[in-house]
Amino acid sequence: MKYYLIAGEASGDLHGANLMRALQALDPEAQFRFWGGDAMSAIGGQPVRHIRDLAIMGFIEVAAHLSTVLGNISFCKHDIAEYKPDVVIGIDYPGFNLKIEEWAHLNGYSTAHYISPNLWAWKKSRIKKMRRSLDTLCYILPFEQQFFASNNMPQAVYVGHPLLDEVELYHRNDIAIDSKPIIALLPGSRRQELIHSLPAMTKLAVEHPEYHFVVAGMSIIGANFYNMLIPADSNISVLYDQTYNILAQAYAAVVCSGTATLETALFNVPQVVCYRANPVSIAIARAIVSRRIRYISLVNLIADAPVVTELIQEDFNQDRLENEFNRMLDSAVRTQIQQSYATLRTLLGGPGASERAARQILNIACKHHQ
Repeated sequence: MKYYLIAGEASGDLHGANLMRALQALDPEAQFRFWGGDAMSAIGGQPVRHIRDLAIMGFIEVAAHLSTVLGNISFCKHDIAEYKPDVVIGIDYPGFNLKIEEWAHLNGYSTAHYISPNLWAWKKSRIKKMRRSLDTLCYILPFEQQFFASNNMPQAVYVGHPLLDEVELYHRNDIAIDSKPIIALLPGSRRQELIHSLPAMTKLAVEHPEYHFVVAGMSIIGANFYNMLIPADSNISVLYDQTYNILAQAYAAVVCSGTATLETALFNVPQVVCYRANPVSIAIARAIVSRRIRYISLVNLIADAPVVTELIQEDFNQDRLENEFNRMLDSAVRTQIQQSYATLRTLLGGPGASERAARQILNIACKHHQ
């Protein structure tokens, strides 16, 4: 079978690689053409666009790059028509992928979407288009089951969370730095996130010389960008593409909201979650996101409880960060957080999400091939 996969962010590249690996196990003749990153490239196939050129976030930022986005959409449609896949697979990245999937469906291609957009939080109206355009939707959050059941989406299938697969596959590689306990800093995977989060995170190192602060860097962003945001004389290391090695050996973490909050929880590391963005983008988001949504981090959303502290926008300031960081280091608070993590794992179920998603996608690819 021929598979055309589209991932636009680092987390999508990770999940896309696991999905490709699972598809290969089920379909030894699988052929891949994809938009993604280094993880997907390591599996094999034909790369089209790299995630380093695709990760744009925020209403204002997307508007500023609109011509690039529209150009990518046009190119992608043409590329799919040239490749003629058995199935088009969008991996998260909904602003782009839902448009491509709608076009693909109208042009006779089978379509799958892996990792649903947060319809329960905002843009619920998208479900009408998804119902028409998708042959299967593989969603990964347990509380989404009720949403799709009550909104007449029969092609939506719960497969579990793919991070459980990735953490289970991880093999520890010790970090040789010094004897101090490690504090992991996960400032995000996009340049805009780093600009808003990393300078404040690094100031903690000045107040806490008893720890070694380690930034989980991404090589696709480049060392120069990190060096611009980190004081030259600080006791801070940047390790590139080693997030799991850092988390496996961290005593605590400060994390930019996103997939990384759940990864940190799965490694049982107490954390403070931070997020700051363009004020206009945040104002728009607050106006349209459902008022029922009380949390921003995956950890708290899945648990439906304040397992970890969230410092969002104006609350993400140096005084609050210092106070919450110190509170997180208290032994009683650490124990409480880690006990909640154990409950979180139970809610997520066991590993195998990638294989379950691959089986769903292979089924619709086979139907198209007949």
